Amino acid sequence: MTRARLPLLLLALALTGCAADAAPAASGPADRLEVATAFYPLEFLAARLAGDAATVENLTAPGTEPHDLELTPQQVARLGEDDLVVYLRGFQPAVDTAVAQQAGDAAFDVTSVSPLQDGYVPLEEGVEHADEEGLDPHVWLDPERFSALAGAVGARLGQLAPAQADAIAARTEQLRGELQALDGEFTRGLAQCERKELVTSHNAFGYLAQAYGLEQISITGLTPEQEPTPGRLAEVSTYAKQHGVTTIFFEELVSPAVAESLASEVGARAVELSPLEGAPESGDYLTQMRANLTTLQTALGCSPA
Repeated sequence: MTRARLPLLLLALALTGCAADAAPAASGPADRLEVATAFYPLEFLAARLAGDAATVENLTAPGTEPHDLELTPQQVARLGEDDLVVYLRGFQPAVDTAVAQQAGDAAFDVTSVSPLQDGYVPLEEGVEHADEEGLDPHVWLDPERFSALAGAVGARLGQLAPAQADAIAARTEQLRGELQALDGEFTRGLAQCERKELVTSHNAFGYLAQAYGLEQISITGLTPEQEPTPGRLAEVSTYAKQHGVTTIFFEELVSPAVAESLASEVGARAVELSPLEGAPESGDYLTQMRANLTTLQTALGCSPA
C-alpha cells in the first residue's frame, strides 16, 4: 500500500466509524412508541404516563366537540401504524369505526377497565326518546374511576416499552396519588352544601354527581347538540324554581344559549362547568377539575372544607 493511498483509507475508516457512532442517536426517536388517543382526557393520561417513551397524538383537535368528530383519511390510515390506540368505545362513532378497521391489537378500549353506566335521562316527563338511550361515557369526571384508567393505561405502556417500564410505573403511581388527593378535595369540598341539585345543559356529570352526593338534572341528554323539547324545558324550569336553583351550568364547546335562556327565566345565573371533553385553555385535567370544584362550591353554597 502506498503512502498516497493510506490517508484516503484512514479517512474512509474514520467516516465509517463516525457513521456507526451516530447510528444509535439517529434511531432514538424511532424507538419511541407512537400512541393515538381519542380525546383530551385520554391524551392527558397517555402523555403523563409515557413521558419520553412515546409520542402521543390526540385525534380530536383543540376546540372540536368530540362527540361529532370526523377523522381525515390520513388519521384513519395512521391508526394502522400506531403502537397503541387509546379510545372509549361508544363515545365517538367515527373513532370506533376507524379503530375496528385499522388498529388491530393496538386498540385499547378503556371501558374494559371501568364499565359504563346507563346514562339515559328522559327529555320529557312520561316521554321516551330512543335516540337518547345509551351508556354515559363521561367516566373521567370521577377521579377514582379515572385513576383506574390510569393504572390500566400505564400497565399497557409498560408492556409495550419494557426498557421504560419502571419509569412508567413510577409516573403511574404518582398520577394515581394525585387523583386520590383530588378525590379527597371533592369529597371534603362538597360535603356540606346548601343545595345538591346540579342543573346542566347536557347529561355529562352523572359520574361526578354520583361520586359526591349531588343530583344532576340535565336539559338535554347524552348528545349536547340536541335541542331540548318544550316539555323538557318546562319540566326543568319548574324543578329549578321549586328547589331554589341559583345556577344553570353550560359547557365550553357548546352554545350556552339554552342555559342562558333558562337561567333568565328562573332568576338564576348561567355559569360554565367544564366536562373536560376538550383540552382546557390553560393548565391540565387536574387544574381544570379543581376549577370545577370551586365553581360548584360557589353555585351550591358549600361550606369551606
